[in-house]
Amino acid sequence: MTQVIAPRIEPAGVDAVLISFDAAPGAQLSSRIVGCANRIEAALGDVVLDRVPGWNTLLIHYDFSRVKFHQLRVILTPLIERWQSDTDDEGEQRAAIQHHLMPVWYCGEDLAMVASAAGLSVAEVIQAHASAEYFVGAVGFAPGFAYMGGLDERLMLPRRATPRTAVPQGSVAITEGQTSIYPEQSPGGWHLLGRCPLKLYDVARTPPGRFSVGDRVSFAPISEQQFNALSGHWQWCPEPSLMQDDGLSGGNNES
Repeated sequence: MTQVIAPRIEPAGVDAVLISFDAAPGAQLSSRIVGCANRIEAALGDVVLDRVPGWNTLLIHYDFSRVKFHQLRVILTPLIERWQSDTDDEGEQRAAIQHHLMPVWYCGEDLAMVASAAGLSVAEVIQAHASAEYFVGAVGFAPGFAYMGGLDERLMLPRRATPRTAVPQGSVAITEGQTSIYPEQSPGGWHLLGRCPLKLYDVARTPPGRFSVGDRVSFAPISEQQFNALSGHWQWCPEPSLMQDDGLSGGNNES
């Protein structure tokens, strides 16, 4: 069971509480934080207005007309203590994890630079990025933008000294120990490795975003022709050779 030191519970404005976990970010911690959020929401019901899990934090927005911070802290402290001692929680969270296999056309304009900085060939950069399994540690910056940890140490580079004013939609990028996919065109300072053709955010879906904290993500190289054929789709059917034995499916396991 992942050991998490008793978290700090602090006010965050008039109607939110920030729970900070004194532990290094990681895949297990992200899953555990989601489990903690589930416990809190189940206990408090509609007093909870929103929940925002992060790398090692959990922000809870609550109805301050029904409960005040000092009252909420009295409720949360024993609830979190019980959650920490519950050995069944990790198993429950592993069973609930969503796995996503995302197609990538590795055509990024920073591929050669990343390869040079890492002392690798372009093919080795692609292999290193596509062979890892990532975890979603936070979602933010833009709707559908997921910060994913687990990048190969050889590919860890600082952000670009000069950010781009326009990063194309679907760009697959890396910086420091993270990778992500830009859901829409936007400014950005990450290094571009390729493009993903699938939609990441759709207001007509529930939830509208593809990724949630705790999810696992893998990438599969595709050709330019496949990229063009899949552009704008939500799901895809990868070749059998790309499927894994751990339940990965076409873009996500959601209906």
